[in-house]
Amino acid sequence: MSSRKNTSVKCSSCGARLVVPPQAQAICCATCRATTNVGRSRDPVRQAVGIVKAVLLSSSSWSSGSSSYGYPTMGQPSSFPRVRGKKRAVLVGISYAGRRYELKGTVNDVNCMRYMLTEKFGFPAECILVLTEGERDPNRVPTKENLRAAMRWLVSGCVAGDSLVFHFSGHGVQRLDSSGDEMDGFDEALCPLDFESNGTIMDDEINDTLVRPLRRGVKLHALVDACHSGTILDLPYLCRLSSRAGYYQWENHTAPSGVYKGTNGGLAILISGCDDHQTSADTSAFAGSASTGAMTYSFIQAMESEPGTTYGRLLTAMRAAIRASGIGISINGPIASLMRKVFNFGSTQVPQLSSSEMFDIYRKPFLL
Repeated sequence: MSSRKNTSVKCSSCGARLVVPPQAQAICCATCRATTNVGRSRDPVRQAVGIVKAVLLSSSSWSSGSSSYGYPTMGQPSSFPRVRGKKRAVLVGISYAGRRYELKGTVNDVNCMRYMLTEKFGFPAECILVLTEGERDPNRVPTKENLRAAMRWLVSGCVAGDSLVFHFSGHGVQRLDSSGDEMDGFDEALCPLDFESNGTIMDDEINDTLVRPLRRGVKLHALVDACHSGTILDLPYLCRLSSRAGYYQWENHTAPSGVYKGTNGGLAILISGCDDHQTSADTSAFAGSASTGAMTYSFIQAMESEPGTTYGRLLTAMRAAIRASGIGISINGPIASLMRKVFNFGSTQVPQLSSSEMFDIYRKPFLL
């Protein structure tokens, strides 16, 4: 029998027998929707491509209703998860379907992040709240009020030892600052699904909702794949990093107005898709059939390339992946072809790191 024929493995979750196509790195169980790793390759780029491909291909079989993915059904208007574990997350993907500014990769970003959190970082599936346009529960459609409620849910009752994640993939904009607390004179804002009728969610509100309640011992990571997102959490410190030289410096972005923008003793860290004046890219990865955000894809590749990495190495790896779109990828074969499709968007975006406190980015390990 040829070694290239289909093989089978047991599902890592329910034990069902799964047929594994040749060259597969991971496979989604049709019964319980869990993803089982099956690859043996040590090539980090191949692993990253395998993860994203497996998640995107298997996502078509997932129900659009979140309750089918393990969230408890709650007979009340707000059906957010009851589970209050040490690890929980809010994942938001907004496509703005049918509009002239529609995005193609946001739901795929959410699926990829959900995979990373559950399979790589041990987040319970029932502690992940997803907001996309495809959700059957109207409370999980990413309108302005639902997004506000999701942010409040994420930090509600947080205690020492909690690890929180907020991921947003969608549009971001800038607005003239009217309160005097922005160094560059502009506020940044996220665009919910209904922003044209109900407005955006400003960085001041995001800071007040997600950052200020964090108590001592609580850690929040925000991953924002949107335009103009460099300081979207209004955190006091922004890391200016020279990726090629490895030199970095923390800039003090304390509000000129004197308004406190820090936490209540906890730690808040933002990894954003680009600087405040830049835009983020949406790119086709698989022969035009699926898209991902450039920042989300570069994050996945960086985590696969350097597991157990530091914040400095993570940021450098993400920037290098995006920069590769302009200088080519130094590998050959089908993986190189795929990677060129992923990064062929001519983007000048530069992922940014900001924090509620300063630290040594090359010594502090990246942990969720």
